[in-house]
Amino acid sequence: MGEYHVFLSHASEDKETFARPLYERLIYENYRVWYDEQEIEWGDELNRKITEGLKKSQYGMVVISPNYFAKHKEWTFMEFDNILESDKILPILHGIDLPQIKREHPKEYERIKNWLSISSNKGIEYIVQQTHKKLGFPIKKFDFQTAKISTNLLSTVTRNTPLNYFSKSAEYFTQNLRNGVTLEMVAIPGGTFKMGSPENEQGYSSYQSPQHQVTVPPFFMGKYPVTQKQWRAVAALGKVNIDLKSDPSYFKGDNLPVECVSWNDAREFCDRLSRMANKTYRLPSEAEWEYACRGGTTTPFYCGETISTDLANYNGNYTYGQGQKGQYREKTTEVGIFPANPFGLYDMCGNVWEWCEDGWHENYINAPTDGSAWTSLSSQRKLLRGGSWDLNPGNCRSAFRYSYLLGYCNLTIGFRVVCSGAARTC
Repeated sequence: MGEYHVFLSHASEDKETFARPLYERLIYENYRVWYDEQEIEWGDELNRKITEGLKKSQYGMVVISPNYFAKHKEWTFMEFDNILESDKILPILHGIDLPQIKREHPKEYERIKNWLSISSNKGIEYIVQQTHKKLGFPIKKFDFQTAKISTNLLSTVTRNTPLNYFSKSAEYFTQNLRNGVTLEMVAIPGGTFKMGSPENEQGYSSYQSPQHQVTVPPFFMGKYPVTQKQWRAVAALGKVNIDLKSDPSYFKGDNLPVECVSWNDAREFCDRLSRMANKTYRLPSEAEWEYACRGGTTTPFYCGETISTDLANYNGNYTYGQGQKGQYREKTTEVGIFPANPFGLYDMCGNVWEWCEDGWHENYINAPTDGSAWTSLSSQRKLLRGGSWDLNPGNCRSAFRYSYLLGYCNLTIGFRVVCSGAARTC
């Protein structure tokens, strides 16, 4: 892929009023932008630098304005010609429209008329939104370790749970929440899995059945539960439907998961974030959550047939399967201190319960099989997944499900967000 997402072409007269603010906004969204102020130094050969920049860029974003046509600089139209030849152009009309271009610049009109032009009249935020649609989110890769418990060795080990660690990588994009606060969203590949608990699984209950096949489209999911720092950043944004407390959590710490938040609170967080980011953020469907939690596994936990307090924050006074007792921390822990699951998600087991979009149903009879949320206008109870710091390990299984009233909150309940949209690997 290109070194740059976008080559920004513009007339110098449009720099202060439009081009530089657009560049800064694209950088804020983590796009890599070729911009003359940043890439050209005194003494550089102009044509060579521009040609190199175009070759290294995925798309040419051309700010077409009266100034752009009036300058008639050779290098400006060299950019224009090369961008058109690359067949990857994002024309932005600034202070001009297509009928005017057709009248005054018929040659150029014929060359751009088939491209979807974006008008700057709708503002820079709209342009960024259209850029997301065209390019997808700027995706990066990260490396992580996941762990498996060697169940065959459990009976011979009395003090330490035998763990095998594996190196993996995943893709993600970063959502800026302003003031230096960010939210990392991990790409979850689409796939088909068996949702629910098999009848022979320890802790099985009828409300975790029947097991059924579900096909989940690709989506992005928060790498961690929403933290208190992230919560404060979004809670400070303008109200959409309801007020939000700026600091609702019982346990205090920037990188601790936010808790004492209701389903209504979590939805308001998503609505505010969506409006600020020009992307659709929401709570996961129950199917998305379990699919992401399993990470391609079929065992009770992503790490195998049992779990350890070396891998998750739960009440270690209790055991599951052949597992051993461990630590009971009696509080939340900072996100990300335990190994990730195979998809690169942290704290999917224990720490805090996580709200899902779905309403509560007693079983999976007639449940959706396309990964969508199973909602009901009359349902006042909403799904929770993942268990928490004060629960036994059986309640942290991938298939375990629970519910509370949508206005209820306590110090064990948090959430994480998902975002749907096309992605491009960079």
